[in-house]
Amino acid sequence: MGAKGRIRVARVYDEPGPDDGQRVLVDRVWPRGIRKDDPRVGTWCKEVAPSKELRQWYQHDPQKFDEFAARYADELRGSPALAELRKLAKGGGGLTLVTATREVDISQAAVLAKLLKHR
Repeated sequence: MGAKGRIRVARVYDEPGPDDGQRVLVDRVWPRGIRKDDPRVGTWCKEVAPSKELRQWYQHDPQKFDEFAARYADELRGSPALAELRKLAKGGGGLTLVTATREVDISQAAVLAKLLKHR
């Protein structure tokens, strides 16, 4: 798959790349040290982020990731925000889901990317 329809995951603190396409911050909480008009953010879609309860339970524990991913997918069922992300992903030009977490591979952004790629 080329840049068109490509879905990536990145840290919000990373500089945008030429293949990023639309950048969407998928955290519920605004990242520290980032201004509201910072171009590394793009659009903020906090509605697609995991619930406070799920985030507090998970605490980025790698051993809980599979269970977190399943619970998060359940939370997203029927979500209008997820439907909007699907539209963006299908629009072409690429989509980069950004998050403030250091471990993007075990983040909600990684779960979202997988859901968007496989549906």
